Amino acid sequence: MQFQIPQFIEREAKVIGPLTFRQFIYIAIPGAVAFFFYFTAPFAVFVAATAILGLIGFALAFMKTGGRSFPELLVSALRFGMSPKTYIWKKEKAKTKPDVAAYAPPPLEEGGIATKVVLVQKSKVKDLATKVETKQ
Repeated sequence: MQFQIPQFIEREAKVIGPLTFRQFIYIAIPGAVAFFFYFTAPFAVFVAATAILGLIGFALAFMKTGGRSFPELLVSALRFGMSPKTYIWKKEKAKTKPDVAAYAPPPLEEGGIATKVVLVQKSKVKDLATKVETKQ
């Protein structure tokens, strides 16, 4: 027995023509406010308010930035702006030169052949261990 697997489950259903319900609401509310301004406000105010509200409604309904819708972007920006922030700064010594390993020439055997190469470097782990032990 074969079953049909649902596809496009992450998309909202197109309810009103080519618009989803959410897009329709984002367009309808500025339209209703513009309708109200048409009968109550002077013509210049009506035109300015309709242009501004239309752009805002269009941006909310159709604009996407970085794969995220404009309302999601606004909510994230508001949440970031309203949340408390902690700034931590730790003063460190400025390094004048990078640490360089000192090279010790290998001891020579008979005939001038080197036995082994030894690099001498201060151990930062031992230094850290002494600092940790003294602070307790």
